[in-house]
Amino acid sequence: MDSPFLKRNIYRTTVLTLLTLAGPAMAQTAGAGKTLAPGTRFYVPPPASGSAQQVFSLLVKGNFKGAELISAMELTPQAVWLASGTPAQVLATVTQTMQGAARQGTIPLFVVYNIPGRDCGSYSAGGAQTTADYQTWINAVAQGIGSGKAVIALEPDAVANLPSDCGYDPAVVNIPQATADRYTQLKSALTTLEAGAGTSVYMDGGNSAWQAVGTIAGRLVTAGVQQAQGYFSNVSNYRESNYEAKFDTWVSQCIAFGTSSADGGWRLGNFSYCASQYYSPLGPVNANDITTWVYTDQWFTQNLGTATPTMHFLIDTSRNGQGPLTAAVYGNTPYDQSASVVSTISNGSWCNPPGRGLGTRPTANTGVSLLDAYLWVKTPGQSDGMCDAAGGVRAWDYTAYTQPGWPTTAAAQTLFDPLWGVNDPVAGGWFTQQALDLARNANPSLLP
Repeated sequence: MDSPFLKRNIYRTTVLTLLTLAGPAMAQTAGAGKTLAPGTRFYVPPPASGSAQQVFSLLVKGNFKGAELISAMELTPQAVWLASGTPAQVLATVTQTMQGAARQGTIPLFVVYNIPGRDCGSYSAGGAQTTADYQTWINAVAQGIGSGKAVIALEPDAVANLPSDCGYDPAVVNIPQATADRYTQLKSALTTLEAGAGTSVYMDGGNSAWQAVGTIAGRLVTAGVQQAQGYFSNVSNYRESNYEAKFDTWVSQCIAFGTSSADGGWRLGNFSYCASQYYSPLGPVNANDITTWVYTDQWFTQNLGTATPTMHFLIDTSRNGQGPLTAAVYGNTPYDQSASVVSTISNGSWCNPPGRGLGTRPTANTGVSLLDAYLWVKTPGQSDGMCDAAGGVRAWDYTAYTQPGWPTTAAAQTLFDPLWGVNDPVAGGWFTQQALDLARNANPSLLP
């Protein structure tokens, strides 16, 4: 049996490792300019709030393997989210991060997530109050980066989830104006941030199970993506990388298709002509079965002409190691949930699904010409939100399946997540069960 002395030293070594992440450069970083070269090393930020406490708790319980897994997860490069604070506060955060990255000999990935009306007022609601406030805040981000080298994922969901997609009451929200403002805000932020000599900005491209290829391509062009390095997909989601790479390649091809005057003016701006991941001349395809997507490849081969896709992209692999949740299991024994319950769970499968895993670790060595990097954009271990019936993300028939200790009143059940058997933390809170689940199910494995 391990001695108390050995346990204390394991704990001390693990926690000190988590809290001391800066180190000498061990490999080549990207060179001058904005291109993410193979061999680029990405920044390892200080551990997420709650992770060190979880490591300590696991060690106290004698779960050394779990503590090692969480430690390995926290020692992996991942994004620094800029989602709140005053301009002075965000300037301080960015400046501190740039200094830390310089000590490590790495490049930081920032997620800029403060656009007015973000997340349609849902779990991650918030953002700047006005366009002017937002621009002032963006100026502070740019000031903090200066002439240093950084990658920015600009406003996840801001393009795929426009105000026109939110279902707002038109009597309360001027939807056309809000949508026009969104594009103005994105273009302004892009212009400001891309002015940095070493700042590479990527815009929101949704994911392969969301908006159609032509929809995203058209919206990206309207948002100014041709002045960016490219776009990103799968942020905070679980789609497999091969699905995302295929979808993102089509988006790049569609942008080329709709902007190539050499192949005929009839194509200009008509991104909706592009075949999507849902296209088939024989009827609807299965969006969750990539083998049925062959018709879209054929369409671009036949219609792209001389247009050459040049827009690059990033893929978030922080939680896609086991792919998305297959909610159909809850219709089977022992759960025996109805089709309507399964449908609700499936529609909310982006929100803290169990049994998922960390994916490909961050690297700029992708082997795909237009794919600049696999990155951990979403902070693994942080909750997507309460993911409950009150938010419309969960449904459950407790008469068909329950467990001892589960709530018995309708009010309590409304706030409960039966997939985990707990009340999930608020968005951004540390979710200990999910963190360990992701680390245990990592693909590839976190540990030898």
